[in-house]
Amino acid sequence: MASTPKYRRILLKVSGEALMGTQSYGIDVDAVDRIAADVKGAIQCGTQVCMVIGGGNIFRGLSGAAKGIERATADYMGMLATVMNALAMQATLERIGVACRVQSAIPMTTVCEPYIRRRAIRHMEKGRVVIFAAGTGNPFFTTDTAAALRAAEMNCDAMFKGTQVDGVYTADPKTDKTAERFESLSYLEVLTRNLKVMDASAVSLSRENRIPIIVFSIHDRGALSAVLCGGGRATVIEERGSAD
Repeated sequence: MASTPKYRRILLKVSGEALMGTQSYGIDVDAVDRIAADVKGAIQCGTQVCMVIGGGNIFRGLSGAAKGIERATADYMGMLATVMNALAMQATLERIGVACRVQSAIPMTTVCEPYIRRRAIRHMEKGRVVIFAAGTGNPFFTTDTAAALRAAEMNCDAMFKGTQVDGVYTADPKTDKTAERFESLSYLEVLTRNLKVMDASAVSLSRENRIPIIVFSIHDRGALSAVLCGGGRATVIEERGSAD
């Protein structure tokens, strides 16, 4: 394993469900502690880190819309859930000695900073983690798309997608024992095979900006630092010559 990180600056995308741990709802302190420790490890490796955290552990816009809440309103409610998760992660990171700032696409200056691109870059240059909350600030866009957008705006070298498993599979390996795991994929292969890694707009945006998507297990302690330094298990999605 290399002793220096492969990527200078990354965006880490974590689902809200990852913060639930073994619970069926809400925020599990142990799960947040584990993710925060991995982020600290990445910072100690010399990588600048920014994050986007989903809100599905508290409220999911699409589910709310299906239950009768008008879609735009449901999406705004989901954005507020991401702010709650971001504040929880910020508190945990600061407790273990990692400087952190939350920037929200929906201004709420009482609890966090508004999203300002140049300020966010400056925070990372000073070694602080920046958590981007409230998605893009617009309804009808997922936090996956927000992550791809922020990764491009921050000039990130890669976007790390923390999932339930150690890469991209043809099917859910927890329910299908014949599921095939990929070591690498092109953006076009992800789109044409309809692999459920991120939504199509997020993959397309990453492809347009040539930002590799690294899919790894957020539940394996130390996996983030291992993959950053060229080891560990992950699927790399990137441009592959004639394949795209």
